[in-house]
Amino acid sequence: MDFELTVIIPVYNEEDNLERVHLRMSEFMKSAVKKTKVLFVNDGSKDGSLEKIKEICSQSDSFTYCSFDRNYGLSAAIKAGFDYSNTPWTGYIDADLQTSPDDFNILLGLTDKYDLITGVRSNRKDSFVKNLSSLIANGIRRAFTHDGMDDTGCPLKIIRTDMAKRIPMFNGLHRFLPAMILLQKGRIFQVPVQHFPRVAGKSKYNLWNRLFGPLMDCFAYLWMKKKYINYGIEESKL
Repeated sequence: MDFELTVIIPVYNEEDNLERVHLRMSEFMKSAVKKTKVLFVNDGSKDGSLEKIKEICSQSDSFTYCSFDRNYGLSAAIKAGFDYSNTPWTGYIDADLQTSPDDFNILLGLTDKYDLITGVRSNRKDSFVKNLSSLIANGIRRAFTHDGMDDTGCPLKIIRTDMAKRIPMFNGLHRFLPAMILLQKGRIFQVPVQHFPRVAGKSKYNLWNRLFGPLMDCFAYLWMKKKYINYGIEESKL
């Protein structure tokens, strides 16, 4: 099968959500404007997530997985997805499905103009504290990166795979994907997408790691930006 899009789904203790993920992604694949497959990245789950992932993947070649030896965090899971993606485009969605797989088609409609397209969550269905901390964290990040993005935490993105593979590994990279594409002279865009309440499982973030973590990551990004090398090849014989 000539797949064109790999959708990364990081999983950490999401056993209760995975059957719904299987159903919704299977439905999306029928209408996807690019032939799509799923790559589950099991981030050291301690519940029955891995067993459920294996069950899902045994039913279809469109569902694949890799599994960490322990919990490394969201950034590592996304980076592993980039590393193992073998399609021209790579997407990302959370296993809690607070965003809709159907909205990937909106993002995919812009791939002729942009190298990364990210969603912006409209009418967010999160708590006041979660929304406020996200607003503050995004403001801090924009002040450091000048990427112009309003909601880099939105768990619905697509990115050119060759550019994704050139993003270095660091904690917090999921907050800086647009900025890292800008460092590669790429083109980025944001578009409103749907947002829904979490119906199962628990959020892995709190007020502390939503604010303090992004601030520390911004300093790491500034160091990386200063050291980043972006080369271009004029000609070759390979």
